[in-house]
Amino acid sequence: MTISFLTGLRLSGSATALILAAFAAPAIAQTPAADATPPVAAEPEQPSTADIVVTGSLIARPNNVAVSPIVTVSDELVQQSGQITLEDSLNQLPGFTPSGNAGTGGQGAGGRATLNLRGLGSNRNLVLLDGRRLPLSDINGNVDINILPESIIGSVDVITGGASAIYGSDAMSGVVNFKTDRYFDGVRADIQQGDSFRGDYGKFNASLALGTKFADDRGRLMLALSYAKRDPLSGSQRSFFADRVPSSFIGTGAFVPDALNLPSQAALAGVFAQYGVTSPINRTLNLGFNNNGSLFTQTGAINYQGPTTGAYAVIGGNVRMPVGPQLQVLNAFERKSAFAKGEFDITEALTAYGQFLYVDSTVTTESGGSLTQFAPFTTIPVTNPFIPSDLRTLLASRTNPAAPFRWSARYVGIADKGWDENYRVQQYLGGLKGTLAGSWKFDAFASYDETVHNQSMFNAVLKSRVQTLLNAADGGASLCAGGFNPFGIANATSLSQACQDYMTSTVNSTERLTQTQVQGQVNGPLFNLPAGPVQLALLAGYRKNSYAFNPSADLVSNNVEAVVGSAAARGQISVKEFAAQIDIPLLSETPFFYELGVGAAFRYSDYNPTGSVKSFEFDGRWQPVESLLIRGSYQRAVRAPNIGELFSPVTGSQLAIGTPPVAIGDPCDTRSTARTGANGAQVRGLCLAQGIPLAAIDAYQFATTATGGNIQGNSGLTPEKANTFNVGFVYNPKFSSPWLSGFSFSVDYYNIKIRNVISTINGLTVLAKCYNLDGSNSSYSNSNEFCQLIQRDPTGQLVAIAQPYLNLGALDTDGVDVQVNWSLKLADAGMGNGSGKIYASSAIGWLNHYKVQTLPGSAVQDFVGTSTPGRPLPKWKALTTVGYSSDVFGAGLRWRYQGKLRDISAITTPAAEQVGVKPYNLFDIFSTVDITENFQLRGGITNLFDKAIPFVASSQNGTDAGTYDMVGRSFYVGAKFNF
Repeated sequence: MTISFLTGLRLSGSATALILAAFAAPAIAQTPAADATPPVAAEPEQPSTADIVVTGSLIARPNNVAVSPIVTVSDELVQQSGQITLEDSLNQLPGFTPSGNAGTGGQGAGGRATLNLRGLGSNRNLVLLDGRRLPLSDINGNVDINILPESIIGSVDVITGGASAIYGSDAMSGVVNFKTDRYFDGVRADIQQGDSFRGDYGKFNASLALGTKFADDRGRLMLALSYAKRDPLSGSQRSFFADRVPSSFIGTGAFVPDALNLPSQAALAGVFAQYGVTSPINRTLNLGFNNNGSLFTQTGAINYQGPTTGAYAVIGGNVRMPVGPQLQVLNAFERKSAFAKGEFDITEALTAYGQFLYVDSTVTTESGGSLTQFAPFTTIPVTNPFIPSDLRTLLASRTNPAAPFRWSARYVGIADKGWDENYRVQQYLGGLKGTLAGSWKFDAFASYDETVHNQSMFNAVLKSRVQTLLNAADGGASLCAGGFNPFGIANATSLSQACQDYMTSTVNSTERLTQTQVQGQVNGPLFNLPAGPVQLALLAGYRKNSYAFNPSADLVSNNVEAVVGSAAARGQISVKEFAAQIDIPLLSETPFFYELGVGAAFRYSDYNPTGSVKSFEFDGRWQPVESLLIRGSYQRAVRAPNIGELFSPVTGSQLAIGTPPVAIGDPCDTRSTARTGANGAQVRGLCLAQGIPLAAIDAYQFATTATGGNIQGNSGLTPEKANTFNVGFVYNPKFSSPWLSGFSFSVDYYNIKIRNVISTINGLTVLAKCYNLDGSNSSYSNSNEFCQLIQRDPTGQLVAIAQPYLNLGALDTDGVDVQVNWSLKLADAGMGNGSGKIYASSAIGWLNHYKVQTLPGSAVQDFVGTSTPGRPLPKWKALTTVGYSSDVFGAGLRWRYQGKLRDISAITTPAAEQVGVKPYNLFDIFSTVDITENFQLRGGITNLFDKAIPFVASSQNGTDAGTYDMVGRSFYVGAKFNF
């Protein structure tokens, strides 16, 4: 493969074309490595006069000039980055914000790999394969790029800015177009193995591709098979997580007092006096169980006699169980895939083509031991035979001594809960393309794809079975050997296998998504102007998406511990579309106008059920001289509501709120800055109005770091609209000096403004606005619209925060992308006569603003330079590479940089801002050696200096595994064969 950076700049006008010159050494021996000034285009098999379809355009034209900034990434980027998945390679680029990858999607969230341009959301950029939509992986319109085997990818084009007029809905922040490899004759094989230097994070990838041409080259076929596997990484394998996620759900178990039925103060004092405790004990505190049957206070650790190392700790005077070591920080992954495409020239003017994709992938996630977290809660009757005598004394002193009581615990006697997320994806596509009336071309295709997501939750603890054991007069001994004794660590960990089997089950659910597409397009010249032909493209299409979700009965009835229930759901949307694009060359090869052209595009889309929308685009390009291209465009982009946003039933999720005062927590908690601050009295009054009993208000504490988030669809949603603007230049001066001839420079400014944003309200934002942490509810009224989203149980505990989909406020972002490239052929500089060269390349992103308006009319908040898990927004981000390459050898150093970040609390709760993240730097080295013309070896080390894991205060896990390197110093070796 011949790969050219500067040719891409000259011919495509690419703002930041990142190819082998920026990342790697040669691809195969007979191809010079990343020649900075090659005499041919990036695709040498194609004649220079052939029409080239540019990503982001419906028009094919000889000069192939793009008016939108395009990043072009070679297939070698994945290999030289040491990753086995595309998302991890692309997320290194400044324009991407880490979204779904190995560090996300845990606790049954799907484990999908998604892309997020400009941090605007993974469903606001469109992901394509050869310019066509890929199968959807979830109800929210996301594409899981885990389904794309790296072996079929020739390059990737990334467009910044709206492209709805060209591609339709979803292309608001941009487009990522994966291009499959060109047809070839022969066999290609590739294998790569990697691991951490600690030997605990193995990654393997292998592929085989076969190509042939037949019938005098009229027919062309390609088949690619691949296999990839990635080991999991557990928190227990990294010391950083040893004390993370200090949960109040502990293996000792604990009695949770009911504020309306508290033990008497006298009884409590009498029991603790036996332990030598004379200070008064707050009646509302949770009381844990020591192995000898005595009690202790979780808050204050009074009389705690359990372990304080390993799985247990006393943190801030409170008994906690750090569950960071139990978590699966990076998910296990396995994928098998097959891809085939072929075409046959029926006549010189007509070609039939087809394509098939099949993927079977499984992501395995774990979340540690199950806990008694979400309502409805199990309770223990006073008749339970295992109740310790000291607790019986307290129970008998209550106003209603016969009432069952609530308990809190982590099921340490049962294996950790986890999920297998299996995806089976199939896509079938067939079409015809050719020429009409000589210079006009057409392309029509139909496709059908299906994604089946089978989720299996293993070691799921069933509430109904637990309740049966707790209610049994013999403690459940007649149901399973020994019964269930939850009082104390020793008893909880002595649970028999029979009881473990009785209490647990494998809980299944199935999602099925289908997509049907029919599309036809024609394009060609209308007439000629002195500067060239005026070209027109017309497109018509139809698309239908359907969705069905079938959860098990245990999920529907909310019968699984630590999991919020889900209801069955189904729905479908469809769209009929028409689009047109025109390109008008105005001047050519005249003084100050080497080229001047304008263009426009329009699309009409009729969605069922949300109605019709229109999008449009205007663009212009000007080359005053051959070495300088100035271009810009303005677009109106749209995004119609997806199936999930329209039809999703109430779906529960875990919402991390942290523990006060270091995090926002529950603002009604007596430890929170809301209660201890200047307005604590007003917050107390609001908490009383929300249902926290007067008897509990001055000792109220929320027992855990998370609550429920209830997401629900809304059929009344209307489409989002965005205005996007970009302007920039590409300068390729072609200096005669060999020291400067390999220099190029590009700068592009982008501006994206989205209105009528479809989103759920962030749960932390709800808390901040209800309790006036950001000044939104100065009257501290419970009738405040955000306060109405908060649900508490009769004891005042925070049960859930409603997060319905709504058309909310606005989302605005703008910034600058810069690309600088330089290379020197050593022979041209008088240093030898070989093919060697040195090169340097830097892609730099500067984020000016990232403004969010939660609701129309509300204050605008700028999150630029802040950190939140899954959406870091650094002011500066860069990827820089320096290296040496020749026909047979290449080596280089890559520097990944992310600027400092303030914690998101600096914006959401400025009075309680937490520590931010310092500038983050990673360095990698890589090398390739061509042993023969058809055999290449490669290797490299990532995170060369073993950069430590940074602390992210706003993250429940203490860091952001989707953004930062959890593994440490790693290596990879690989080989490529051609036959």
